[in-house]
Amino acid sequence: MLKKILLILGALVLALVLAAATRPDDFRMERSIVINAPAEKIFPLVNDLGQWRAWSPWEKKDLAMKRKLSTPSAGVGASYDWQGNSDVGTGRMLITESTAPQKLVIQLDFIEPFAARNTSAFNLKPEGSGTQVTWSLEGKNNFVSKLMQVFVSMDSMVGPDYEAGLKNLKALAEK
Repeated sequence: MLKKILLILGALVLALVLAAATRPDDFRMERSIVINAPAEKIFPLVNDLGQWRAWSPWEKKDLAMKRKLSTPSAGVGASYDWQGNSDVGTGRMLITESTAPQKLVIQLDFIEPFAARNTSAFNLKPEGSGTQVTWSLEGKNNFVSKLMQVFVSMDSMVGPDYEAGLKNLKALAEK
């Protein structure tokens, strides 16, 4: 009986490992929103990491989060380090490209709960009398993230936070 249980458990573990191995090596997710404001008004809100406290969805998930903001806090080379609870983890953002008012690229390094280096970007383009803002996240899937994605996708884990952040950004920019 014990042998059968161990064989079944072994088969389940093997199936899980094989399922994880079939996941893609890279991921990409994005969310977009149209904001009724010009890109020139929106861009400073994302380009200045000090402004993120006003709209970032993670700011509300840990009110006691420790933050360290570089000086200057905007443009290429600006950085934002944070250390928070299990909802926000620990990590660092570094602006690597800033092309006002249409594109911002951020190197996003997570330390906890899992180490990862990803790229986050904001693309702003005119749409009607407003601006379409697309916020994306892309990176490599290591084995741990592939294993997690057997159960839940990166899109479903992070997508709702991106949607909330874009709604907050819209409300702020349209004031």
